Amino acid sequence: MTTITPDPPYEKPAPPPKSRFMALTSNCDDMPTLFVDTLAPLDVLYDAASFRIRAVTQVMENLSMRGSVECQSFILSDFALLCAIPLRDGCDVLDVLGRRLKARRSE
Repeated sequence: MTTITPDPPYEKPAPPPKSRFMALTSNCDDMPTLFVDTLAPLDVLYDAASFRIRAVTQVMENLSMRGSVECQSFILSDFALLCAIPLRDGCDVLDVLGRRLKARRSE
């Protein structure tokens, strides 16, 4: 019979002082797994943010075209979260883009 050893206790690592990668706000845990490369080319950052924001915009526009939408409150809550995650990711990437552009101006 095989014995199962439990995982060691989780120890949250200290963030590096000036990391190239910024954790997305939408990470659902104390141990982030999704990051933005803060040194990615500006056009790549713009495309990433734009893609997420436009995807949610398209869903919301399609929903607004419907006559009426009836559903239970927990479904609306799940739908709002589904839209909020890529919007927040897009805003995080726009923040990186804005900081990079601002730093470029002050050079």
